[in-house]
Amino acid sequence: MNLTLFIPEITLAVTAVLVILLDLFVRQSYRSYVLRSVSLAGLIVAGVFSVAMWGDSHPALFNNMLAVDNFAIFFKLLFAGTAFLVILASADYIRKFARFQGEYYALILISTLGMMLMAAATDLISLFVSLELTSISLYVLVGFLKDRKSTESALKYLLLGAIASAVLLYGMTLIFGVTGQTQLAAIARSFHETFFSAPLDNPALIMGIVLLIAGFGFKIASVPFQMWVPDVYEGAPTTITAYLSVASKAAGFAIIMRIFFSAFSTPFWLSHQWGIIFAVLSVISITIGNIVAIPQTNIKRMLGYSSIAQAGYLMVGLATFGLAMPSNLFGESGVLFFLASYALTNLGAFIAIIVISNKIDSDMIADYAGMRKRAPLLALALTLCLISLIGMPPAAGFMAKFYIFSLAAKNGLLWLVIVAAVNSVISAYYYLRVVKVMWFGEAASPEKVPSSAAPRFALFLCCLGVLLLGIIPGLVMKLAELASNMFTF
Repeated sequence: MNLTLFIPEITLAVTAVLVILLDLFVRQSYRSYVLRSVSLAGLIVAGVFSVAMWGDSHPALFNNMLAVDNFAIFFKLLFAGTAFLVILASADYIRKFARFQGEYYALILISTLGMMLMAAATDLISLFVSLELTSISLYVLVGFLKDRKSTESALKYLLLGAIASAVLLYGMTLIFGVTGQTQLAAIARSFHETFFSAPLDNPALIMGIVLLIAGFGFKIASVPFQMWVPDVYEGAPTTITAYLSVASKAAGFAIIMRIFFSAFSTPFWLSHQWGIIFAVLSVISITIGNIVAIPQTNIKRMLGYSSIAQAGYLMVGLATFGLAMPSNLFGESGVLFFLASYALTNLGAFIAIIVISNKIDSDMIADYAGMRKRAPLLALALTLCLISLIGMPPAAGFMAKFYIFSLAAKNGLLWLVIVAAVNSVISAYYYLRVVKVMWFGEAASPEKVPSSAAPRFALFLCCLGVLLLGIIPGLVMKLAELASNMFTF
């Protein structure tokens, strides 16, 4: 076995341990800088080694439990980039829990490691282990502020997450009981060897798939498994809210695509069943997420409900694959492109919120009034990201929705596209309300909103990415197509 293919994961594990040790010995005066620099260096090294493995044919690791394909590498880069930007954005915010800086950075690295393993998992056992590694780290990070809201949100996240894990594990058990296999490729082969012509031929199989969707539905925050989102987003440290909204959701979609596109794509009646489920969940998630976001007065809760709607838009791509089974790569790569653009957009929005809220000590939308005078560049950056979330040009969100919706329309899902498009218009109301408050509201104070160089640089990278993906999306789309090669039949 070639362990050099496992270097990105090993690097993150070693860096997490090193950060904990340095936290014990480095002087407090420059501890934050050292720990942040070491964490960023570890993520850069992991990213460089991931890039080096792109495009080559690699054997699977650990008895075919982990894949080293372009799909896994695409998500490794996405997770490493997300963690990099979140750690940069934490430069000022970290003062809220200065005594636990080592633990904070180490847990972000460990959760990133778990997400990388999730994207690479090709076996139900390795999937569940990596999922729990990620989840446990996130449970702790959510409660890091140690105040009433943070503790309550961490407890709610833990309890509901434990239930979701139990449901997911039961679904895996049923799949194993039906097929006698835990490896995804072997599960797919078992469907070719065993003839099932209709769902009722094996109700245990359908029940197992339904339970898998329910368990993963919690991870991607889709209705009706979204109960944790608004409270956790509001109570968690804003940096962790940003991390949750992007990395956790992307990890959930990565493993959903890996399992459903690989193991449950044939026979057609089977993919048709879960395609219908994803289509229904998509409509409900988009509609409820957008409607409930309208009356929100807390910007973190508003973006929480927005993330539910965004999960619904992403499920349009999943439903298209299941119901239409396109022979090209456009559908699968469209989901990957959407995840990349959403990551940059949502991180950019939250980084601007982190800087602003750190100064005004409030997450209420009304308190963002007059930001055009107090922090014009921050207001401009947040405006760009909100426009991207709506799906307006020239931002990345427009191209992301274009790719997803166009394939769905071409494959007979025009009704789903109409629902999603109408809801995109509805979402403009609550996104542009924030823009209106910032640019036309009267500032409560003329005092400027300061920030250090690190979060400003992270915000600049996000906004640059949002513009580039909106104007010249070809490069990232090509990478997404290469990462989707494994799903061609």
